[in-house]
Amino acid sequence: MELKSFNGMNYWLYTPAAPGAGKPLVTFLHGAGERGPEPEKIFNISLPKWLKEGRWAPDAYVICPQCPAGFDWNSQVERLKSVIDHEAKALQSDRSRISITGLSMGGFGTWAMGIHYPRFFSAIAPICGGGLSWRCGNLKEMPVWAFHGEQDPTVPLRNSVEMVDSVNKNGGNARLTVFHTAAHGCWDEAYGTTTVLNWLLEQKRTDFEGHKGDAQ
Repeated sequence: MELKSFNGMNYWLYTPAAPGAGKPLVTFLHGAGERGPEPEKIFNISLPKWLKEGRWAPDAYVICPQCPAGFDWNSQVERLKSVIDHEAKALQSDRSRISITGLSMGGFGTWAMGIHYPRFFSAIAPICGGGLSWRCGNLKEMPVWAFHGEQDPTVPLRNSVEMVDSVNKNGGNARLTVFHTAAHGCWDEAYGTTTVLNWLLEQKRTDFEGHKGDAQ
């Protein structure tokens, strides 16, 4: 894992064992507890920790950015997009296979990034998040797989239900996996007991329009 910075945002970059052009690019958004300024906090939980320990070793590049202290991902949408664009170009990654996932605050950020850039990402996988359900019509062409713990006292399950229902009511294809005995921290179940990580790598956009005019 290499610590990098672009446009005022720190991020860790995972490089696969056989690096090269044309590989998928995944972005992972952490929760509120991992905000700056200490970059090592990224490795406290979930996918960054798994990547560092070798528990997950995808044949893909993975960006793990760090949200600045005192902010949330929803306020960093344009900056975060610039980081992804920068690395996608530098790595010559497959621009039709750029996906994003995140948990808690990062789940909200994942929904926000998909809504803002609906023709950029190949898929989104938000965990225990939520957002502006009235804007989910933007995601009608986006593969969406959301996750939530039914017993979540921090972010109510209805947040994910409303988002997924809105996508589907607008003609989209979103699914929601609910962990019935889980509280807020259901991300290890989501990443570790389902096929979502492989699913993210498999999704591919056929209507990718690059980074010009993506936002709606």
